[in-house]
Amino acid sequence: MTPHPVLSHRYAQPEERQDYVKELFDQGAAHYDPIVGWGFFGTGNLYRRTAQSRHGLRPGMQQLDVACGTGLVAVAASQVLGGDGTITCVEPSDGMLAVAREKLPNARFIQSRAESMPLKDNAYDFLTVGYALRHFADLEATFREFHRVLKPGGRVLIMEATRPAGRIGSALFKLYFGIVYPFFARLLTRSQKAEEMMVYFWETMDACVRPEAVVSALKAAGFQDARRIACMGVFSEYAAVKA
Repeated sequence: MTPHPVLSHRYAQPEERQDYVKELFDQGAAHYDPIVGWGFFGTGNLYRRTAQSRHGLRPGMQQLDVACGTGLVAVAASQVLGGDGTITCVEPSDGMLAVAREKLPNARFIQSRAESMPLKDNAYDFLTVGYALRHFADLEATFREFHRVLKPGGRVLIMEATRPAGRIGSALFKLYFGIVYPFFARLLTRSQKAEEMMVYFWETMDACVRPEAVVSALKAAGFQDARRIACMGVFSEYAAVKA
């Protein structure tokens, strides 16, 4: 199950998706944090921290952050763990990893795609994905890999932005993420790649499979209690447990 159809104006074939995304993130990594910071009005770290705590992250756990980007979710996790526990970050982009390493000197970093990670079976208590579900090549294959590396009883939390189903909500979502956000990304960073990255984010959010398909893919991968919690009608928290 792909998270969205091929975006032919970005790449021609499905197998070209990962290389396109990696190059885009490599070139836009330096601008990512300030764009996300103002784009979510400075509330992002608080939300990432409280969401992980609500879904069961506790001191002493082994946490795996997949598609870690610049480490924003992992930084929030470190505040919950309080130095008692370990964090492993997986990310394919060199540029994103370079930024993340500066923030998290005690974390373990692995350059890898999510669909096939060089990690042991049954190794982690808590697995997170922050706004990167749209960039995986195959949701079911990725979720099976999540299931493999989690310990029995381990939890997965996927945070994502979701286009509202209603006409008005969808139009406002498009206005902000499709027009306003990319415009100010370019204005504030003077970077064409930063603008392109934000436009691509909107395009993938607009084309992404609906929440019920994500929940079904988690169940198909073997997870139990798979569910979606909607936040403000725009954000989704997908949660599930390995039996």
